[in-house]
Formats: sequence, C-alpha cells, structure tokens
Amino acid sequence: MSTERTLNRTEQAEAEKLAQRPTVAPFVDIHENADQILVLADLPGVIQDGLKIHLEKGELSFEAQRADAGEVGPAQNSSGLPDYRRSFVLPQGIDHEKIAAELKNGVLHIHLPKAAALKPRQIPIRAS
Repeated sequence: MSTERTLNRTEQAEAEKLAQRPTVAPFVDIHENADQILVLADLPGVIQDGLKIHLEKGELSFEAQRADAGEVGPAQNSSGLPDYRRSFVLPQGIDHEKIAAELKNGVLHIHLPKAAALKPRQIPIRAS
C-alpha cells in the first residue's frame, strides 16, 4: 500500500468518540414564596462529591454522578442507571450572590432568594 493511500485513509477517519455515560433530567419540584424560589431535585445514589452546580449568564445547571459510577468503567456505573443533568433559566430578580444548595438523603435543595425589590412589602397609610 502506498504512503499516499495511508494518509488519505487517516485523513478521512472520523474524530475519536469518547464513551458517554447516559444522563437523564431528574424530577424536580419548584416552590415559590415571598422570600425565595426553592428547587427540589431527586438525585438518588448521588453524594456531594459527585455533584456540580454552575451559574452562568442567568442559567443555573447541575450535573450529578452516582456514587458507584467509577466501579465498572467510564461508560456505565455498576447499577446500570443513568446520571443526572438539568438546567434552568433563572427569572429576573434572583439575588445571585445568596444562592445556596444542599444535598440531603438524595434530594438536592437549591435556594434561590429573591432580591429585596421583588419581595412584597406593606405600604403605610398616613392619616391627614
């Protein structure tokens, strides 16, 4: 085989594909009150080290990897269940500096506090 043919075959080869783990969007509940929006996401099998939360340009996203993910190989975890990925566009008026998150018993709690300008307030009435 000529060197020219070998080069042509190499140039025509597709880019190498990396093994991708299957992911799903977890179920979430969203609750709103006067002070905050609370996002609850079901993430069974996830521990804190396997969770990443990002906020960029008004979009909140998280990725969660199950705790047993590395035991079998890069393409699947030992349970055969998928990992999680979800993103949300945040509404105007969320105080980005005060966003907090916690993971308890497989449920992610993301607290999105409202800015003071959006909170309801009582307007005093003066007698004249």
